[in-house]
Amino acid sequence: MSRLLDFYLATAAGVYAIERPGDRLVDHLAPTEYPGLTFQDRRAARDWLYTEANCLLAAARRPADRPSMLRRAIDLLWAALDISESGANSREYEVTARALLDAARRRGSPRAEARALMTLAHAHVDGGRFEMADREAEQVIRLARQADDLLPVCWAHNARGIIALYQNRNADGEEHLSEAIRLFRALGDRPGEASALCNLSRIHLATGRTQSAVSLAQQGIDIYDDMGNSMRGANGRYALGMALTQSGRLDSAADRLHEALEVFRDSRQRLWEGMTLFRLAEVDIAAQRPAQAAAKAEMALTVLRGIGGEWRRGNVLTVLGHALTRIGQTDRALVCWREALRIYEELNAPEATAVRELLSPAQAA
Repeated sequence: MSRLLDFYLATAAGVYAIERPGDRLVDHLAPTEYPGLTFQDRRAARDWLYTEANCLLAAARRPADRPSMLRRAIDLLWAALDISESGANSREYEVTARALLDAARRRGSPRAEARALMTLAHAHVDGGRFEMADREAEQVIRLARQADDLLPVCWAHNARGIIALYQNRNADGEEHLSEAIRLFRALGDRPGEASALCNLSRIHLATGRTQSAVSLAQQGIDIYDDMGNSMRGANGRYALGMALTQSGRLDSAADRLHEALEVFRDSRQRLWEGMTLFRLAEVDIAAQRPAQAAAKAEMALTVLRGIGGEWRRGNVLTVLGHALTRIGQTDRALVCWREALRIYEELNAPEATAVRELLSPAQAA
């Protein structure tokens, strides 16, 4: 069992390094005695990860109560986080994270608990369960500092920053992301710094600082491109596309988002594929192309079925409603907005106010 765990951890770390050149996570994983597979290109590495996903997760769960293997099992889950983002094995990933967290708590290891919590928080962000993810990330910071394990602290501040954006707590988000940038720089983790810069771009965009939002996203992209990190470079282009949309540079916004979409599809990242289609629908709305916007929003809903959480689905439904009203399909638009309002009210989300205003009092009731 120990040899199998070594094999999976070493191989998953290799896949992670191929997908994210320069990312420092691979330098902070538990050492392995036995080697893993090596791959000649990203596609072969990615194919292995998704083919082996169920077996890999089972291998991580199996030794949860064996102290000598627990750290490697948790680090295996962290290195294989693409399994969660893909949507194909998201539920199994979350179950595994919970099992390893329980084991870490029984063992009384702050380091193991912090890392297991980080994987669970990541799964909850992917699933749109932001309050749970924020509580977990807050605990990560406390436990990881106690264990003098700085990388989870960086990741947790970055996660809390983007969660705060989703919850319309922009001042908190800016504070967390500024700290994440400082800590990533202290570690020499340039891809981590780029991630936090792109997330900070979205905070600036939400608070009306459009030009600085464009600049921050471009800084992140420049780092990713310099390191050959195409998948996370797609996340940067996603952020830049949003900023360019709001600044009225719609052709450039569409170009950046299409570049991101191509990478996300090739990388089997269904969550981000669906969200990029949603952002392209926003570009089409701004460019007075409602029929194209409706088509992209409907595609986004299909791709996001079963993943991403209800809050993201509410966002897509709201944009789809706007597109449908502009092509004369008012009844369908009202159905979309009523469903979005139900979602937002159940989540106590601030977006409920804007959707309520789209509906008459009788319709909202």
